[in-house]
Amino acid sequence: MAVLRRDKEGPSRYIEREETGRLKQNLTAFIEAALLFKGLPDIQIRGIEGIAEDMRFKKGEVIFSDGDEGDGFYLVATGLVKIFKVSLDGKEQILHIFGPGEPFGEVPVFTGRHFPASAAAISDSRILFFPRTAFVDLIAANPSLALNMLAVLSMRLRQFTVQIENLSLKEVPGRLAAYLLYLADEQKRNDLVSLSISKAHLASLLGTIPETLSRIFSKMSGQGLIEVTGGRIRLLDHNGLSALATHGKMPEEIESSEYPSLYPLPEGDIALLPKCKGG
Repeated sequence: MAVLRRDKEGPSRYIEREETGRLKQNLTAFIEAALLFKGLPDIQIRGIEGIAEDMRFKKGEVIFSDGDEGDGFYLVATGLVKIFKVSLDGKEQILHIFGPGEPFGEVPVFTGRHFPASAAAISDSRILFFPRTAFVDLIAANPSLALNMLAVLSMRLRQFTVQIENLSLKEVPGRLAAYLLYLADEQKRNDLVSLSISKAHLASLLGTIPETLSRIFSKMSGQGLIEVTGGRIRLLDHNGLSALATHGKMPEEIESSEYPSLYPLPEGDIALLPKCKGG
């Protein structure tokens, strides 16, 4: 089996030969477990395995850059990958972070266009690459694979919609609360979640800066919502976090805003109201 690495300076690759049964067995397991290929018969799994290119990337290494030709898509076998854009002033905005079993860069498979963002490994990663032409041929021969692809793209569209809503309509505390609840659901834990990324990466993902994120963590801890110990965060108040994620406010703040005072003016100003005649 060929183990490949993409050259950071361009699309060329170099090959290191490793013919071992262990690598082949692991590759099959990675493919079978991926949502994109789940439930496919063995013959289709073998066809997918036959076109997969097994690649290694070091932490910080660029996988592809914004504007590169979309000549295929990728699947994270191990490690973590960030998808990001860089502004003209050099500010990085992380759009997504993908872990084991998740595909990325799949849209160009159908459009044949360039990658609209950049991708880089944020930890040492093993990545499977699927060339566009070979994969399209597999889809043409296996309609069930097309349905799996459609399901993944639909899920990705929903993720983008939620992210746009969070970045445009919610303040940073609401975004953080929503992300913590998302982690709790993903990790199947109601009381404790673990961050698999650095707080700098989390800040970029939430559209803020590390200093602001640290202040919000401190404030939420002071409000009794969470307890932070390194990369482990204990969720102390699910109702409060849900209210913050949905409304940007704590439950008691929501209740007070739903039932405003009959006399919103300060007491000293009530005397300034005109009196009714005959009162």
